[in-house]
Amino acid sequence: MSVKSRIARQRRHRRIRMKISGTPERPRLNVFRSLNHIYAQVIDDVSGRTLVSASTIDKELRAAVAGKPKREQAALVGKVVAERALAAGITEVVFDRGGYLYHGRVKALAEGAREGGLKF
Repeated sequence: MSVKSRIARQRRHRRIRMKISGTPERPRLNVFRSLNHIYAQVIDDVSGRTLVSASTIDKELRAAVAGKPKREQAALVGKVVAERALAAGITEVVFDRGGYLYHGRVKALAEGAREGGLKF
């Protein structure tokens, strides 16, 4: 990712974050996408705490995502973060795409989280 595109993504993310915020009743599902991995966190912005997280580098997920295409990996991460959120008593979230286009891996993660039982 070039410097210009990274700065543009950060600008988009700041603009999105001005409009959405996670509350204890409806926390924020944040997505970060790197070149090789994808990370998802459920965050309560009022207390500033991460409630649940999942990524392709988790020890439990590492074996499951090995050798799969990145979209399938993202869908698995979405399902796992949804399972962990439901176990923590979270059913509804606000989706924060992190300034990325709702396309490809970000979309796959969101659809995986919906399949896992999260509502947004």
